Amino acid sequence: MRTVSEEAAVRLYHLDDEGGVATTILYGTLAEAMAAAAREPEEIQPGLYLQTSNDVVGYLDLVEG
Repeated sequence: MRTVSEEAAVRLYHLDDEGGVATTILYGTLAEAMAAAAREPEEIQPGLYLQTSNDVVGYLDLVEG
């Protein structure tokens, strides 16, 4: 993910395993999205993604990487 500012605008979404359906959880700053993702149940977190204007990265890639 190229964006490193906590104030960067992002979309946090969950990608469904079965149908490939993306459900938006929030539009906000990177800091807000990281906090919201951390509050999601552990079984949901592998399907969470953060999207900026130029990149997409898995939530767990950021926290584990």
